[in-house]
Amino acid sequence: MVAAGIAWAGGHGGAEMGGVPVLFSCAAIAFGVQWLAFVPAYWKQTEHFYDLVGSLTYMLVTGFALFASRPNDGRSIILGLLVFIWASRLGRFLFRRIRSAGSDPRFDEIKPSASRFLVAWTLQGLWVFLTLCAALAAITTVTPSPLGLLDAFGVGVWVIGFTIEVVADLQKSEFRAANPGHYVHTGLWAWSRHPNYFGEIVLWFGVALIAASTLSGWQWATMISPVFVIVLLTRVSGIPLLEKRSDERWGDEEGYRRYKAQTPVLIPRPPRR
Repeated sequence: MVAAGIAWAGGHGGAEMGGVPVLFSCAAIAFGVQWLAFVPAYWKQTEHFYDLVGSLTYMLVTGFALFASRPNDGRSIILGLLVFIWASRLGRFLFRRIRSAGSDPRFDEIKPSASRFLVAWTLQGLWVFLTLCAALAAITTVTPSPLGLLDAFGVGVWVIGFTIEVVADLQKSEFRAANPGHYVHTGLWAWSRHPNYFGEIVLWFGVALIAASTLSGWQWATMISPVFVIVLLTRVSGIPLLEKRSDERWGDEEGYRRYKAQTPVLIPRPPRR
């Protein structure tokens, strides 16, 4: 219902295909792919392809929006390119990580239950669509506006966020490989306990800034995109789960307690000397 409401609002002034707003079709694809992927995942009792399917859905939905809204203007091409770069990088990274780890603890309790496992896949469809909705509204609009300074600023913000996310993921992987079983506390992780999430939030703000110049009327509802990313990562499936897991694993260690007390949970700050 949330996705349908945003699709209805964002579809005003947007392209249509067969009399159906393209934004509605994008939402349907986002959920449909997850529900299709759920069937073999539940049958095999595996979550190995969960994150990979999510990343591929980002690219599929964005590609469909670009195709269904031709001819594409410069803003649409830029937004599509940025989404493709981010999703392909993150998808490969997460797939390699779960192959190395063997499993994802988030799914240990819910996999045996068809209904609970289906909810997880459904929520991923919501994650994809709401995160993308501002970009999709800009891509599918029938009244695009010329590129300007706000778009250039948005691209710069995206580059900063993407760089932070990539560097943080790389530093964590290298640290864990050299120090198995230890919490990462060096590099960007000395500035923030979750710098990768901070980078992701920043890059989606960049996407929203690029999209903003072409939105009008009800389409402004799609600016829920960066707000949704913040809520998801800080209140739902990101930071809360990882903080709980870290506390259970290293909460008795004095060094970890000191690190947690001195290091911001999200917004980076130079480490104290």
